[in-house]
Amino acid sequence: MKNKVKAGIMGVCIGDALGVPVEFKNREYLKQFPVTEMQEFGSHNQPKGTWSDDSSLTLCLAEELTKGYNLEKIGQSFIKWVKYGHWTAHGRLFDIGGTTREAIARLIKGESARFSGNIFEEDNGNGSLMRILPLAFYLKDEENIEKIYQTVKEISTITHGHFRSVFACFIYVIFSIQLIKGKSKSQAYQYMQDVALEYAEKQWFSLSELELFQRVLKNDISKYSEDEIRGSGYVLHSLEASLWCLLNSESYSEAVLKAVNLGEDTDTTGAITGGLAGIYYGFGNIPQKWVEELVRKEDIETLCEKLENKYTVNS
Repeated sequence: MKNKVKAGIMGVCIGDALGVPVEFKNREYLKQFPVTEMQEFGSHNQPKGTWSDDSSLTLCLAEELTKGYNLEKIGQSFIKWVKYGHWTAHGRLFDIGGTTREAIARLIKGESARFSGNIFEEDNGNGSLMRILPLAFYLKDEENIEKIYQTVKEISTITHGHFRSVFACFIYVIFSIQLIKGKSKSQAYQYMQDVALEYAEKQWFSLSELELFQRVLKNDISKYSEDEIRGSGYVLHSLEASLWCLLNSESYSEAVLKAVNLGEDTDTTGAITGGLAGIYYGFGNIPQKWVEELVRKEDIETLCEKLENKYTVNS
């Protein structure tokens, strides 16, 4: 299946744009007024098809990866986003998480991207998970799990350096790579569980931290009820929700609408789920109407082609 890069990146942006108008709405509200299409205005008073920081930082990472892997340059592109509106939908930033803001402020002061991220337990929002997907295309042929983990750690730690955020990104990237390789959802999930648990055991990671990932790694997250899945901005909730929505869907639109209608951090849950659903279901499965309504669609498509050419994804 060609266009996996385009399907994944566009999947992020469209999931994000579906969620922007209802960010902060609770599940009860969305049960009454569910999102079924692109909407305009709403929470951030933005035109239809507008995406937020989730997509902006995903696109910054994707753009830098078209030139190769350079951690400091990726950090610099995040600065360009904050200061100059680089890779924003309308030339200016309207949404940024607190942890991300603090980390980029350090970058602006001259800190290395290697040490700019927040490292405390309270700094485990979903701000690195939401932008990590392009790394899966860069790492898809990497056989060394240690190399994958360390690379994911570097990219997450630009803003989010705590183990919990890093490990959530690692799980997501391992799962994404298997989807890129054409594995079924259940095969990809089983593989990710096996690899992540085996790696964690070898590394002597904190057992209390690993315990937090039990629903994803030891159990089957897809078997939980919707009432047990949260759409908040906490990284573990976002990881669980994205896997749950994908594993319990039969199409791109079903997956992302499930994600957005969980409520709370709707744009980010939509973006994180949308990346997985785009890769798995394919670009052709994304409703054409949503693609057409997406702001800066041509710019995103051009970037996707560059990334695809750099790390050719064979079916």
